[in-house]
Amino acid sequence: MRLCELREMEVINGCTCKRLGCVEDLEIDLCRGCMDAIIVPVPGKICGLWGAEKEYVIPVECIKKVGPDIILVEISEERCLK
Repeated sequence: MRLCELREMEVINGCTCKRLGCVEDLEIDLCRGCMDAIIVPVPGKICGLWGAEKEYVIPVECIKKVGPDIILVEISEERCLK
């Protein structure tokens, strides 16, 4: 899967059934060559410029399912909000 495909997918928190937004970026560990987290801006942020300065940094371990159009995660939103 490519980043451009991930960016079109909605991220849903399975614990609260809340829509978190769409993937904006990835956190990658270059030494291991693995993806560590997906980054989702808080709703209301437009093109990464206007709105809240916070984002969800969701560790890969919290991703439960990747479907054709959504990514299901199980997180405590307060702990992943940076």
